[in-house]
Amino acid sequence: MPASPVTGPAAGPVRALRPGAVLAVTCLALATVVSAMASLSVALPDVARETHASQTQLSWIIDSYSLIFASLLLFAATLGDRFGRRKALLGGVGLFAVISLAATFTDEPGVLITLRALLGVAAAFVMPATLSTITSTFPSDQQARAISIWAAVAGASAALGLFASGALLEAWSWRSVFWLNAVMAGVAFIGTHLFVPESAQPGKHRVDVVGAVLTVAGLGVLVYSVIEAPEHGWGSTRTLAGIAIGLVVLVVFVAWELKHPHPLLDPRLFRHKLFAAGSISTTLQFFAFFGFIFVTMQYLQLVRGDSALMAAVSVLPMSAAMIPSARLSPLLVARRGIRAPWTAGLLLVTTGLAVLARLDAGSSYWLIVGGLVPLGAGMGLATTPATAAITDALPPRLQNVGSAVNDLSRELGGALGIAVLGSLMSAQYRDSLDTDGLPAPIAHAARSSLAAANHIGHATGNPALIDEARDAFASGMQLALLSGAATTVLAVVVVTLLLRRTGKPGTVAVETQTDGTDRDTAKATA
Repeated sequence: MPASPVTGPAAGPVRALRPGAVLAVTCLALATVVSAMASLSVALPDVARETHASQTQLSWIIDSYSLIFASLLLFAATLGDRFGRRKALLGGVGLFAVISLAATFTDEPGVLITLRALLGVAAAFVMPATLSTITSTFPSDQQARAISIWAAVAGASAALGLFASGALLEAWSWRSVFWLNAVMAGVAFIGTHLFVPESAQPGKHRVDVVGAVLTVAGLGVLVYSVIEAPEHGWGSTRTLAGIAIGLVVLVVFVAWELKHPHPLLDPRLFRHKLFAAGSISTTLQFFAFFGFIFVTMQYLQLVRGDSALMAAVSVLPMSAAMIPSARLSPLLVARRGIRAPWTAGLLLVTTGLAVLARLDAGSSYWLIVGGLVPLGAGMGLATTPATAAITDALPPRLQNVGSAVNDLSRELGGALGIAVLGSLMSAQYRDSLDTDGLPAPIAHAARSSLAAANHIGHATGNPALIDEARDAFASGMQLALLSGAATTVLAVVVVTLLLRRTGKPGTVAVETQTDGTDRDTAKATA
């Protein structure tokens, strides 16, 4: 394809468009922020041993990134659309590299949690800019292919990040994971500077700062209460009050957005069934997926005794099934309509999680493979139509909103999945672990995490404690994965009900509010 000039608002000097280079750079930036969510999971046993982090602190080390990432996505996407998506990419990957380098110098769980939260701020600027850049740069006849590649990278980056981190951990400490993040972000910064054209939709509308504050506050209180629930009890006043306050703040956010003339996210968009189905399905799908990664990487290393590299290699069958199925998905959608491959993918994810929920301390690796293959294939099949449903449901003028909602759905689902499934696993582990006869301080430490129980068992010559802790952890993992499977079943029901009359490609009317008084109606391909 011959190069063509790209100009536009805030575009600056004329830049020769190289679609292949733009796609490669945006996918690298995407892979950097997506892999960072999961790649540290393979290092959790090392982090726990070196920093003495509890199971709850380990959840926060992973989820502080996801939570801030999800909470700021809409606000960051709005700023990127206003002042330039290329600027958002450059600032985001630049900050990501600097914070990653800073994380290599700490060994305190609290500091690590804080730095991971700052990485989430940087990632919030990067991810929506990648998909918005693709949808605003590629012509309509090439967007489906570009989005399918974007979706494949988004889905596979988590597993490939696990493999890369596992390889690094064979030779270096868990800090090497942050060095990897810094290198990837640095390369993405250079590529963005050289190849990515500027695109923006400048306007005089004020940014919805109140909406952004309500989002962060509501999600923050909700996720905090869920993660801390094993410490205080799921039925405790503190946990229930925190969850209630978080939900109330989110309801206030919806009410505020309905009244604001230029909201971060207009709740009326969810009246469109295709848009709603894509958003809900993506949230539930990644709720299960990232919760699975969080609990399974600990199982492979702490229960099965695999090295970090072996644990990462063990999940490669998932990526091997995910990438080709993501490329196949657009073809199936074109032939069979959007609903059939979408629901088939979600059912495969459910099957994979149900199989993996049968794992215990003595399970064969072939049982793991039997769950990973349908899980990966299902993720690939379901992610592409869900992403396309969100972006195709809106006219070109609102592609920035579609990109942000797609990213928000993924990251919010991931943050909640790690919080909820991690908390369920942790609570079940504590309830199942028998510490009778142990001194109170040792019993408390053993209940704090499986890594601590393993260390205590080796230090005191108590192999029975190690076996008991591993069985307790496997019991918690089974509960978490079954809960994840129930979530994807719910996604199947939602997609089936919302798209019961949208089986084949066609056109649908999309009505969205553009200002305080006027409304536009646009046609979009379903």
